[in-house]
Amino acid sequence: MYGSKPKFTFIFILFILAFFIYQNISDAWINLAFFPAFAFMEPWTFITSIFLHADFLHLFFNIFALFFFGIYLERIIGNRSFASLFFTSGVVGNLGYLVTSANPYIPAIGASGAVYGVIGALAVLAPTLLVYIYGFIPVPMALAAVIWALIDLGGLFVPSGVAHGAHLGGMLVGLLYGAYLRIRVKWG
Repeated sequence: MYGSKPKFTFIFILFILAFFIYQNISDAWINLAFFPAFAFMEPWTFITSIFLHADFLHLFFNIFALFFFGIYLERIIGNRSFASLFFTSGVVGNLGYLVTSANPYIPAIGASGAVYGVIGALAVLAPTLLVYIYGFIPVPMALAAVIWALIDLGGLFVPSGVAHGAHLGGMLVGLLYGAYLRIRVKWG
């Protein structure tokens, strides 16, 4: 487990980039987006939507966070556990969007729920890991996760183009999985 060489972090980044290119050359990507109104008629979108992104900035921030946090977490929990966490967090993130969306005809796309799952797991498994919020404010990982969760909780009540419910759903999975690993393998 500990000391695994990261591979799924890079595989997921490559898939995200490939999907982004596809989005920019075809309108058919909309059939891969997660619409709450059609979620159970199009169940593949619980997964495919994870790899789609709204624009370059959305893509950049998710890949940036996945690269740094993903490499660190995948090394300590192993490849299969990391891949499982990523997909589970992304799917539950979509469920979070499903139950918090004000308009079921607005799609959710992006790896944010999955990335928040990685952040949640790291907050439990490496709570003192120093991270930089907004690139220059050093805080322990656990505090960063609390700050991001509070921002998303508040965001649930402010209309925006951000799927705050997806972030919170993904983070919840990460926190629970991190707690499970801490207890199961007597972490730290």
